Amino acid sequence: MSQDVRTAWRTLRVAFVIAPLVAGIDKFFHLLVNWDMYLNPFAQRILGSFSHPFMLLVGVIEICAGLLMLTRWTQLAGYIVSIWLLLIAINLVMCGQYYDIALRDIGLCLCAFSYARLTGAIAASGSSTQSVERLKAA
Repeated sequence: MSQDVRTAWRTLRVAFVIAPLVAGIDKFFHLLVNWDMYLNPFAQRILGSFSHPFMLLVGVIEICAGLLMLTRWTQLAGYIVSIWLLLIAINLVMCGQYYDIALRDIGLCLCAFSYARLTGAIAASGSSTQSVERLKAA
């Protein structure tokens, strides 16, 4: 397996561990941004006073997704993060604003999908567990 493939895989893995962890943890502290403002008005009306607790749940899910990237189920984690980012982008578009952030999240969604596919391709290129385990160790 080429060093370039290893570098690409590790870089994507680091990104999709750190980004969900930071965003998820910050849902509790609002140091980066007030995340509640990104919840679309329709969802806010439905959730009512549970809007903020819902965003805390979102934070927990993001933390779990980031931690899942550290397990042996990295391909599954890539698909989960990809779908999660797509859902976030849809939510942002439904807000009627934040189109720039939605576009960024679609790009990240495609990167997470590519990470999952790359993990699968690496696993298929040799012994499935050995290939991915060699990548993790490298």
